[in-house]
Amino acid sequence: MISTTVIEQLKQVETPLYYYDLPLLRATLTAAKKAADVFGYHIHYAVKANNNPRILQEISTLGLGADCVSGLEIERAIAQGFQAKSIVFAGVGKTEKEIRFALRQGILAFNVESLEELHVIAILAEEMKTQASVALRINPNIDANTHHYITTGLDENKFGIMIHELEDCLALIESNKSAITLVGLHFHVGSQITDWSVFRQLCVKVNEWNSWFIERGIVVPILNVGGGVGINYKDPDGEAIVNFAEFFALFHRFLEPKPGQHIHFELGRSLVANCGSLISRVLYVKRGVKKNFAILDAGMTELMRPALYQAYHHIQCLTPHPSVAQEIYEVVGPICESSDCFGKQVELPLLSRGDLMVIRSAGAYGEVMASRYNLRQPLQFYFQE
Repeated sequence: MISTTVIEQLKQVETPLYYYDLPLLRATLTAAKKAADVFGYHIHYAVKANNNPRILQEISTLGLGADCVSGLEIERAIAQGFQAKSIVFAGVGKTEKEIRFALRQGILAFNVESLEELHVIAILAEEMKTQASVALRINPNIDANTHHYITTGLDENKFGIMIHELEDCLALIESNKSAITLVGLHFHVGSQITDWSVFRQLCVKVNEWNSWFIERGIVVPILNVGGGVGINYKDPDGEAIVNFAEFFALFHRFLEPKPGQHIHFELGRSLVANCGSLISRVLYVKRGVKKNFAILDAGMTELMRPALYQAYHHIQCLTPHPSVAQEIYEVVGPICESSDCFGKQVELPLLSRGDLMVIRSAGAYGEVMASRYNLRQPLQFYFQE
């Protein structure tokens, strides 16, 4: 929770703004790396979760790799201290320009998502007289039981190589040895997964596919099992840091790598979500017949998740109130869309114009998804050291 001293400082600055608790970020990163190191696991930070340069600097200092989904993410990651040899490049729509840039940097691997993409990488690597390291992304066909917009591991999703094209992929790699090296298998089932039995199912699928390749005489050095670890949005103080020790122990128990195979993860939300909050002010309070509205100066332009996914974020009032009386509000923003709503049936103190508000757990997919719709002001930031 934000300290009283910081709240007093925030009262003096313009809102809306993103507040980042760097001590909590460091504690989260340390906990994750310590738990992964027990088993010799490798973590790549998913840059798409938050690409703020200051956040990236903090993460790169611990020696984590980066999981990027665009050429500019690769460029920013390297600029903020990540080693190119620890970067994996994912995404179903890599452009030729992005592929060439990644090849010049000498990244660890392309997470390849289609036969045609593999063919393009082979052509470009051959033209550039270099070697492209690739990992084949395979859909494990596991339902992560999350919002359908953030489910990625089903056969019906756009991600991953079609199973019937795997043999063709292997043939293409075999015929382009001078340009392509197969270094890994890649899996990712979705995001905000709190039912960890999903990860146990993933382990079973990874074991099966690893055996499928071994039966064909192929033992890849990297098994990349993706990310997707969920956080507790309802109680960000009670569970500020994910139980990483339990998470990695699950994979150690159920995953069956062969000698020489290394396990890689792509964690994003679980590393940065709880260190970030969106700070806003109450512009107006509308008390109606059926509901009350608390209208904030932050909107879906600053935090898209509630409008896009109907996602829950814990909302609190930071301004002290002498009365203990509570009231139910629909907490909304100023944007000209009815979907511009942060929360319905939110119990809060009797709000007044100017009250300082905080929307918690906004460190992941908050700042990075912000827009200038309605010609909104550029984002402001506050970093607690």
